[in-house]
Amino acid sequence: MTSVALCTINSSARSIARLCQASRSAHGTADFHSFVARYSTLRKCAFLPGGKWSFIRAATRQMSQGSPGRISLGRYGKGVFLAAGAAAVTGVLTAGVSHFQRAEMATKVSKVEEEKGDIRERCKSFMSVPVTDIKVLEQRKDAMCTRMEMLIMETQAAFCRALEEVDGGTFRVDRWSRKEGGGGISCVMQDGKVFEKAGVNVSVVFGNLTEEAAKQMRSRGKVLKGKDGKLPFCAMGVSSVIHPKNPHIPTVHFNYRYFEIEEADGTKQWWFGGGTDLTPVYIDLEDAAHFHKTLKEACDKHHPKYYPDFKKWCDNYFYIRHRAETRGIGGIFFDDLDSPNQEEVFNFVKSCAKTVVPCYLPIVNKHLNDSFTPEEKDWQQVRRGRYVEFNLVYDRGVKFGLATPGSRIESILMSLPLTARWEYMHEPTKGSKEAEMLEVLRNPKEWI
Repeated sequence: MTSVALCTINSSARSIARLCQASRSAHGTADFHSFVARYSTLRKCAFLPGGKWSFIRAATRQMSQGSPGRISLGRYGKGVFLAAGAAAVTGVLTAGVSHFQRAEMATKVSKVEEEKGDIRERCKSFMSVPVTDIKVLEQRKDAMCTRMEMLIMETQAAFCRALEEVDGGTFRVDRWSRKEGGGGISCVMQDGKVFEKAGVNVSVVFGNLTEEAAKQMRSRGKVLKGKDGKLPFCAMGVSSVIHPKNPHIPTVHFNYRYFEIEEADGTKQWWFGGGTDLTPVYIDLEDAAHFHKTLKEACDKHHPKYYPDFKKWCDNYFYIRHRAETRGIGGIFFDDLDSPNQEEVFNFVKSCAKTVVPCYLPIVNKHLNDSFTPEEKDWQQVRRGRYVEFNLVYDRGVKFGLATPGSRIESILMSLPLTARWEYMHEPTKGSKEAEMLEVLRNPKEWI
């Protein structure tokens, strides 16, 4: 049985549509990641703490796709909610849904306790068995490294299955190991019906920090005191980059990560980082507002300054200096977050990870059947060229991953599109939709 879950915000928040689903018969199946080499997925699936979800029954696949210009939530694979933890839900039948605006149709849902339940049972919904042995996870189930690994594995599974439902294809799942310690799980779907390349990766690595990696961290203000020149570390994260075929469907990227270093005296430094950002080829104001409002809602649950601060940080971070333009229309980005305390920061990261499906999938479904011209496809290729430039020249995770021994290069470079284009002295025609996009990239704006 298939259900589609729509997250509706109360009227004071202007009811923005969200989505996610639960249940279907089984499918088979930083950037931190680069961080160490691997790109993973998203958090998908499910409930923001305290969020309200409504459920509508999905009929045929054709119906779920909808028509151009209408927001359609589609159907999502088994575990979209299960991956985030079991939840009891009631369904309501609804109709007349248009774009992101929805009639108020909140149904009561029992509060999700994502971290409760048997670890071994939760692992059954993953794309692969965890990187860390399940017995080890069970023995240290309350440790932050275990809780974070479970979160990123659930995020990967939920997002992959949501994307498979939209595309109709399946992810190739590759497990890899790192002789220095740890490994990862790379999930890639290539040349599908909707997505030209979709990667959702998890990595969990440990060992001793290299001098090059330590140097990068010290440049960010970290005071690291190793013993005999060694700095034991543990790093893990989930990251994803999705490159659609249709130029009217934006590229999305996200990653959420945790880092821990043991110093000479045995004390540990820890911090979280991550973010989600959107890179459209053409501006759609409704899409931009929906994306940013979804992220803002998650941030506001934890601190009123998180969204404005992390939105600005995102604009500044994803800036292509040699082009004097941003990579996309932003979102949120944060790093080295270690206050007020570990539990609070972890809960914030969890809330953010759980926004990726509802902030992105409605946009995908809305534009699923949009037509496009060869000229629009060419512009998409030019913009992808800029995406490649940022990732290879500036991205902190890529640089860290390439400097980490044992990193999996295929996973680090998974973020690159299958195709891109560079034209000599390219400049869009004045007054065109392409020129409008470029103006926004050169002068970032507030979307909500």
